[in-house]
Amino acid sequence: MGGSAKIEIEGQGGEYPILNGTIGPEVVDIRKLYGATDRFTYDPGFTSTASCRSKITYIDGDAGVLLHRGYPIDQLAEKSSFMEVAYLLLNGDLPSAEGLKDFTYTITRHTMVHEQLATFYRGFRRDAHPMAIMCGVVGALSAFYHDSTDIDDPEQRKIASHRLIAKIPTIAAMAYKYSVGQPFLYPKNDLSYTGNFLRMTFGVPAEEYEVDPVIESAMDKIFILHADHEQNASTSTVRLAGSSGANPFACMAAGIACLWGPAHGGANEAALNMLREIGTPDRIPEYIARAKNKDDPFRLMGFGHRVYKNFDPRAKVLSKAATEVLDKLGISDPVLDTARELERIALEDDYFIEKKLYPNVDFYSGVILSAIGFPTTMFTVLFALARTAGWVAQWNEMITDPEQKIGRPRQLYVGSEQRDYVPVDQR
Repeated sequence: MGGSAKIEIEGQGGEYPILNGTIGPEVVDIRKLYGATDRFTYDPGFTSTASCRSKITYIDGDAGVLLHRGYPIDQLAEKSSFMEVAYLLLNGDLPSAEGLKDFTYTITRHTMVHEQLATFYRGFRRDAHPMAIMCGVVGALSAFYHDSTDIDDPEQRKIASHRLIAKIPTIAAMAYKYSVGQPFLYPKNDLSYTGNFLRMTFGVPAEEYEVDPVIESAMDKIFILHADHEQNASTSTVRLAGSSGANPFACMAAGIACLWGPAHGGANEAALNMLREIGTPDRIPEYIARAKNKDDPFRLMGFGHRVYKNFDPRAKVLSKAATEVLDKLGISDPVLDTARELERIALEDDYFIEKKLYPNVDFYSGVILSAIGFPTTMFTVLFALARTAGWVAQWNEMITDPEQKIGRPRQLYVGSEQRDYVPVDQR
């Protein structure tokens, strides 16, 4: 425990302290390496570099462990609510009954958005991707809420955090409504966070929308399971943007833009598109054979995980939720039948077992969201909605970290050496 590591290059260097976390790998503190050796480290993707100290989320990919403030994700998904998890991420501990009531009250009364935002939506084309709308609208919030953009004021940071968690569902529902040409619905304060979102998304003014408790529970679990995931690409983007002193709304818009990438937030959409390509259960053997063929470009989406080398702990929770939703809705859909059969085969086939290609959270969330009625274009929007709680918590932690500096990655330059300019008529 502790101690130091010796790094010496051509006689330069010295002892570098080894830092210990609560759990997880030790890290070598190389902050003084450049000054001592005139060398940087080379780590594309920063996959071997700790960029910050954090108390929020811990992942052990080999063991399939995901903890939020020390609490296992499966316990939170089964026993908690998204509002409680959002409070936990923001504040560090689970709330008392009174604390949760007060937090929920505050979030509920921040769910309305500035009325002029409705006209802002009309500047987008009708066929605009909902994530394109999210990037623009969330970034524009700083133009509407000037009283919560001073990052040096703890009270303003708190208000901005509450506003973001509260307004993202309204903004996301409006993005969906705009894409299908239906009128926006205002939030209702007597509904839960998740129930309110479902009503604003699928309700219409012509009749009352009844929130189905099975659907509400499944959606709440999806939100919990996507609330935070340590220093992933979008969270790192939020922190990097925040390190410059950018306002919180701009930082969240940066996170949304990063999340939009198919290698990150678009994975569940890719998994569902794969199921649609397969089409029916009888074609599964053909596609599994293609997946096993190294010369075939086809890849099974929704299996395995970059971080989790064993199983994705979030997937176990959603597997059960998927069964409940499909049974409740009684949907007859060959794509969903294909998903169930592919899941069964993957859990029994030696190829999948040997390579630890277990169905992951994206596989199940895509199935559930499709069954509920969300188009694939909304999948990443829902991811952004849930992850806002984690982004806000990570941003707040970054702002108050005394070791925080503006992000400035280094590079290994491989371009031309210095050369003189040659006039155009001499080239």
